[in-house]
Amino acid sequence: MASKLGLNLLLWTSALTKKHYPLLQTLKELGFDTAEIPVFDPGKLDVGKVKALLDQYGLDATLCGAFPKKAHLGSGSATARNVGIRFVRKLIETASKLGSDMVVGPLYSPVGYLTGKPRTATEWKNAVRCYREIAKFAEDHAVTVAVEPLNRFETYFLNTALDTRNFVQEIGSPRIGILFDTFHANIEEKNLFEALNDCDPCLAHVHISENDRGVPGTGHVDWDGIRWALRAMGYSGRLVVETFGYVVPEIARAAAIWRPLYTDADSFAVEALYHLQQRFGTRKRAFSG
Repeated sequence: MASKLGLNLLLWTSALTKKHYPLLQTLKELGFDTAEIPVFDPGKLDVGKVKALLDQYGLDATLCGAFPKKAHLGSGSATARNVGIRFVRKLIETASKLGSDMVVGPLYSPVGYLTGKPRTATEWKNAVRCYREIAKFAEDHAVTVAVEPLNRFETYFLNTALDTRNFVQEIGSPRIGILFDTFHANIEEKNLFEALNDCDPCLAHVHISENDRGVPGTGHVDWDGIRWALRAMGYSGRLVVETFGYVVPEIARAAAIWRPLYTDADSFAVEALYHLQQRFGTRKRAFSG
């Protein structure tokens, strides 16, 4: 089965509101299969309207999110852990109502939160316990949570594919998997082919992003290694392009975007899809040659 090719709407906005509804039609007309919808405040998404539009355009959807500042699943504070659990549960519930089966992101601690020291064994155990609780909710709603390791400058908690696989396997639920992001892996991993293999059998989602978060294929990410690793694994999940720009100041600040990475968002979308189709095949011939 061919993978679905997607684009994260963070290219244009951090919240899918009425103003941005035409983006869903744009994605469909360009040839994407999946819209990855940023949801940082689940209560503000008009689920009924967005679902109707997804159905109208025949688009698949996934949700991405990031923790609010007061949430941390590894924290010694029960309050911080509960805020995190409630946030992930709300994302799962929202995805289920949209007809989506996937929630993704660094859903364990806030992006950019650093303690100045390595993760502790207690933090690991706290987060595993929290995710076992989340997993039951995810299983009941038939939604998978794909946990994303980030580079060392954005989190201290999960940085590598192997570490994240160990985390996911200790949780022990088929509804908790790994999001492999090529940007973060390009910083943290010694070999992208081997890093992807480290995700097996927990790989649930893939973010396609160049080493500078510019147009995929214009930098030095090992796309051939990624393609062959995915083929060897028999991966048929989604391939979703992700980048950020100045249009969302808080995201640009968190991701340290200080200069233009592409000419304009619409051109980026066209060029990114071309890269996906050339590197990974069309919907009819995924991972060809």
